[in-house]
Amino acid sequence: QVQVVESGGGLVQTGGSLRVSCTVSGTIFIFNKMGWYRQAPGKQRELVADITGAGTTTYADSVKGRFTISRGNAKNTVFLQMNSLKPEDTGVYYCNAEIVAVGSRWGQGTQVTVSS
Repeated sequence: QVQVVESGGGLVQTGGSLRVSCTVSGTIFIFNKMGWYRQAPGKQRELVADITGAGTTTYADSVKGRFTISRGNAKNTVFLQMNSLKPEDTGVYYCNAEIVAVGSRWGQGTQVTVSS
């Protein structure tokens, strides 16, 4: 059974930094893509950043130059380093894994709150 678990959220002041982590556990996987999405109160879930199995990254325009997505050495972990945080970055951050022969799996989310 596949489990996707996020960690590392919290409360930070404007201009601060946080790193959130996501680990996928279960059978050994091959990933098409892993990514981070966020959902602010009253808004739709949106893509923040993702990374393909080949290492190609995509970022939302609003986070380019401030956030960095990366994979762990074990390849079943993905990190999102968030710098120069703004209040509009506040939301629940969800990890998504697109896994070959399994499909798309979501984590439960981790709260990130940026105070002004």
